[in-house]
Amino acid sequence: MTAEVVLPGGRRHRLAGGGGFDRPAAPATSRIAYAAAHVVADPLAENVPGAPAAVDWDSTLAFRRHLWSYGLGVAEAMDTAQRGMGLDYPATRELIRRSAAEARAVGGRIVAGVGTDHLPAGPATLAAVAAAYAEQFDDVRAAGARPVLMCSRHLAAAARGPEDYLRVYDELLSAADEPVVLHWLGPMFDPALTGYWGAVDLDLAADTVIELIKAHQSRVDGIKVSLLDADREVALRRRLPAGVRLYTGDDFHYPELIRGDEVGHSDALLGVFAAIAPAAAAALSALDRGDRTVYDEIFAPTVPLARHLFAAPTWHYKTGIVFLAWLGGHQEHFTMVGGAQSGRSPAHLAKLLTLADAAGLLPDADLAAARARAIFTVAGVAQ
Repeated sequence: MTAEVVLPGGRRHRLAGGGGFDRPAAPATSRIAYAAAHVVADPLAENVPGAPAAVDWDSTLAFRRHLWSYGLGVAEAMDTAQRGMGLDYPATRELIRRSAAEARAVGGRIVAGVGTDHLPAGPATLAAVAAAYAEQFDDVRAAGARPVLMCSRHLAAAARGPEDYLRVYDELLSAADEPVVLHWLGPMFDPALTGYWGAVDLDLAADTVIELIKAHQSRVDGIKVSLLDADREVALRRRLPAGVRLYTGDDFHYPELIRGDEVGHSDALLGVFAAIAPAAAAALSALDRGDRTVYDEIFAPTVPLARHLFAAPTWHYKTGIVFLAWLGGHQEHFTMVGGAQSGRSPAHLAKLLTLADAAGLLPDADLAAARARAIFTVAGVAQ
């Protein structure tokens, strides 16, 4: 085999391969880090737009074991897993149940998304939204995972101001018997969430978030923030009550946010960590040792990869996540639920290939090159 690939445009690229990151003996201790994992579709099933998701459970769980083997926690059934974008709730519930059982078997850390996506599309009352949240909340707790109260498209459509958000979340948090994780996903990830927390002005939205957390401090483990705005995240982090974590979901600025400053740091709940797990684990191990130089050196080449992966339209980043999992040998095909593999162009995927190679994240160069040649041949790029 050869590790050379002809890229769209005709340039030849020879992959260097990676695999130089050792698995840590234990999870990092200075930071908590979750990787938001994707689902592996059944490539022979009817995973077409609008059809119920058909999941390859063996490969899906194997990918989670890969993440746990590098000391990372798994954030299950988040938007990385195509919640509301191909993954229907019956498949989601089964995914959470299976992953939580696997986490117990291997001693892995797990949280799981709670939403309202089993409601019919269209308008819903606040009471219906609260009831839907409560139903999924119970499903996650019954599975044995820590709940992440995800942003709800239904709530965003039904709420008329901050007080409606506070009313729904107050009801949920008052019923929680253990600390949960809140979730703030920006409209770049899902335009239907524009104005979440009752305001398009993010400063006003942050005021509502802080009011909610202070009212339920003992029931909030932390909040996952995905706004792709490092300064805003730091400002929110500094307003959190003592003991409440900020889990960065900023796939552009994660090295500096996790590193932190003299006042504090962010922990991590990141989609990009699923794609860069070996590098992320090595960087966090270096941070545990106090070696910030090595930490920065490991993360530096992953940032251009992440910025390209999450480039606009950002919600299609999941296509790149699955493409990299296929190139890395974690699944045998490039198929997604809902047919979402069409979400990125061959040119986008070609750049993703070269950036992943530069970051040392393609352990088998020959395998990655063979698979890349196959996808580019289908796209009309002669190899």
